[in-house]
Amino acid sequence: MLIRHTLHISFILTALILISACGESEETSQARETESRVLDYVTTVSFADEGGEPVSTIRAALADDDLSRSEGLMDVHNLPSDAGMLFIFEGEEPRSFWMANTPLSLDIIFANSDFEIVRIHRNTPPYSHESIESELPAKYVVEVNAGYTMQHDIREGMMIILED
Repeated sequence: MLIRHTLHISFILTALILISACGESEETSQARETESRVLDYVTTVSFADEGGEPVSTIRAALADDDLSRSEGLMDVHNLPSDAGMLFIFEGEEPRSFWMANTPLSLDIIFANSDFEIVRIHRNTPPYSHESIESELPAKYVVEVNAGYTMQHDIREGMMIILED
């Protein structure tokens, strides 16, 4: 009887340890999922119609070096509706982006050295490894929340205006 009772207690303790370990693992996993990079919005980008009239403006975090460009919006879980990221490259050439480690669906706007929007990819899938191509040469890329370009009627052929 004592052996059976000891085995029963042993079983209960083992079960409690396993449940406790699983709980900690879930909490750790949830904490990791909710950890979000906080961006510093240091500039603005306006989108202008063919006549040069601004139709909307966002606050933008700046990605103008290799490290910040490679990070992009990775691990950013919350992007305000009036915010985004501006990528500035040294030269103008066809660009390719991907959504690895990016939890948000985005609209990606490619602009050439004349600030003309040459390509827009709308509603990009989060965490995708699919290549998102500019197809035409681009020097600037702006990432905003998915749906932003439709909501503000931003189209290819329009312009971007960068804060001086």
